[in-house]
Amino acid sequence: MRKPIFNLVIAATLMAGFTLTGCQTPEQKADAAETNVEDAQKELAEAKEDKMTADKNAVDAAEWQKFRTDTEAKIKANEIRIVELREKKKTSGQKLDVVYTQRIDTLEQRNIGMRTWMNDYENSNTDWALFKREFNHDMDELGKALKDLTVDNKN
Repeated sequence: MRKPIFNLVIAATLMAGFTLTGCQTPEQKADAAETNVEDAQKELAEAKEDKMTADKNAVDAAEWQKFRTDTEAKIKANEIRIVELREKKKTSGQKLDVVYTQRIDTLEQRNIGMRTWMNDYENSNTDWALFKREFNHDMDELGKALKDLTVDNKN
């Protein structure tokens, strides 16, 4: 007799639990559906943004190769200019030009840094347009500094 009563109590408890938890008002169902739609829209927007970011950061292989070739040529030209400046200093015979030598050393280090920065770009995940703009700006500044090193502004 105990077993059937026990089974009946368990069944009644389960049915009451299912009835109470399974019933939602239409407003609750609508709220849940709106939440699901909002979550799906957020996920879609994030996916689109991730794709746009990936496309923005991606660089065409041909464009990268051209940029790399042009930059290598500029860096080599800077190296040649640095060697010329060092030779010019040796032939000038001025021993008081310690500042001049320090400037040449600084510019040489900046040139080496530019090469390193370019080589490290392939392993980084930065925006191509931003990298290209900043790199070209710094490269132009280095070129101007190399040209202006020998200009005499003591007029």
